[in-house]
Amino acid sequence: MRDAMKAGRKQAPAKDMDEYLASVPEDKRAVLQRLRRTIAAAAPKAVETISYGMPTFKYNGLLVAFAAFKDHCSFFPMSRATMIAYKERLDGFDTSEGTIRFKADKPLPDALVTRIVRGRVRENEAKAKARLLRRKKR
Repeated sequence: MRDAMKAGRKQAPAKDMDEYLASVPEDKRAVLQRLRRTIAAAAPKAVETISYGMPTFKYNGLLVAFAAFKDHCSFFPMSRATMIAYKERLDGFDTSEGTIRFKADKPLPDALVTRIVRGRVRENEAKAKARLLRRKKR
């Protein structure tokens, strides 16, 4: 798959997480597989899918995603509020409004990922509850 990209041909999006991870270089694959296991343990009711071409977990909407890039890996909490809440704990990692970038040799700590994912679960549950209440008021 990656060879097709290098040759200038478009790569078909992966059908699932396993296919995506199989296309990632070994060092990044190991880190992303660990990230996948950590996310799944923190959000056992979440469903794995591919969204925006990236491995994504859904639970009451988009929860978190991750991806491999040429020079780094990224973790996407998909929440500006989460990025703000964890700003200090993310010191030392390259971040932007919705992305945490890290190198394969300096992965995100499992405990931090677990906290972020559990926070996102609570956030999505609260949003789902609010949507349900709004529907009932109609």
